[in-house]
Amino acid sequence: MSGRASGFSRPNQRPTIGAIGTGSRWSQRATGINSGYGSAQQFPKFGDIVAVCDLDSQRVERAKELVKKWSGSAPEAFADYRNIIENDQIDVVHISTPEHWHAKIAIEAMLAGKDVYCEKPMTLTIEEGQLMHEVCKRTGRIVQIGTQQRSSRVFIKAVAMIREGRIGELQRVSCSVGGAPTSPELPVANAPQQLDWNQWSGPVPMAKYHYLAGPNGETKSWSRCHYEFRWWYAYSGGKLTDWGAHHVDIATWGMDKTETGPVSIDPLLVEHPVPFKDGYPTVENRYNTATKFNIKVEYADGIELVIRHDQSNGILFEGTKGRIHVNRGRLAGKPVEDLKANPLPDGALEKVYKNRSLTDHFRNFFESVAAQQEPISDVFSHHRALTTCHLAGIAARLGRKIKWDPKAERIIDDEQAQSFVSRKRRSGYEIKT
Repeated sequence: MSGRASGFSRPNQRPTIGAIGTGSRWSQRATGINSGYGSAQQFPKFGDIVAVCDLDSQRVERAKELVKKWSGSAPEAFADYRNIIENDQIDVVHISTPEHWHAKIAIEAMLAGKDVYCEKPMTLTIEEGQLMHEVCKRTGRIVQIGTQQRSSRVFIKAVAMIREGRIGELQRVSCSVGGAPTSPELPVANAPQQLDWNQWSGPVPMAKYHYLAGPNGETKSWSRCHYEFRWWYAYSGGKLTDWGAHHVDIATWGMDKTETGPVSIDPLLVEHPVPFKDGYPTVENRYNTATKFNIKVEYADGIELVIRHDQSNGILFEGTKGRIHVNRGRLAGKPVEDLKANPLPDGALEKVYKNRSLTDHFRNFFESVAAQQEPISDVFSHHRALTTCHLAGIAARLGRKIKWDPKAERIIDDEQAQSFVSRKRRSGYEIKT
């Protein structure tokens, strides 16, 4: 290998990268959309993409052509992710699959001695987060979660303000993440010829493929699969984990709760688009994640977090001396205005950013790989934040308040609710640690 990756300290060596999952989060162009959206095109700045993998043959062929366009060299292309995991010449695995595959692939990559960039949300269940935590700690691999807000100056500044006491003692946080969509009734259909539906389903119970063409979203359809998998509890947690993975992560960071969790989760308002029984949807042919919700989360010290579908997207931090609202477009509130006369001390943002120079999320990852240093969005803090999202989903599905022991990481006095902390995996798709 030749050249040197920007931010990568080992001379004359660039890390080799294998991409698993080449859908729209990897690059929308790989899905047939002429858009620059996606994280993949950032990676050639820091390493060489030598292999791509997807269960949709059209997408993996487009991905192969994109990498050749970006770097001048076509990567190998696979349908089976194990070809990447088992390749000793690959240093970094970039995971952009649906989240029901995240933990299994990431754990196998770590055990194979590879560093990992995994798109959010990191896991489908709390138990998977516990396994990720254990394996990452044991192997010492570098794993960055794709919660890029952690590397955005506006969010770092909000957390720095809280740390510097600019809103006083923090009392309440509200995360507005938006509601999930509904769907018409979706007929059973044959999976597309280019898609391995059985392998795509992977660890979760096999279900019939449902599909309806129409003017909906980037796929121009409603389905159980590409992009639209987010609105099925079989594969996702809906908006509670889709956007919750971003905003609840920042809230947890701001509250300084990245090593602990809540003690109670109360679903004050929840609406699902289909009927539920014992926490499971009773209708199989329509989207089923919560469309509206207002879920109150309490911590042992009395701080309250609310996760809701309404109000302006973003995070509202309320303290004894004021409040600030932050989202991807702005940071607002009187304490922010007061910074003009009383700015934050030098180094306040870097201190929040794990005493590192501020940079973009991808550079932070590759610098962390080079230095073998924990990245800004690590497995351990993300597991704690995402646990809160998963608990909110469990409470929403059962329609009742649940209590959580953050030290034992177990739901208290509710075995039915505790049963949702993990899921039985399909035979042949178990996670081995």
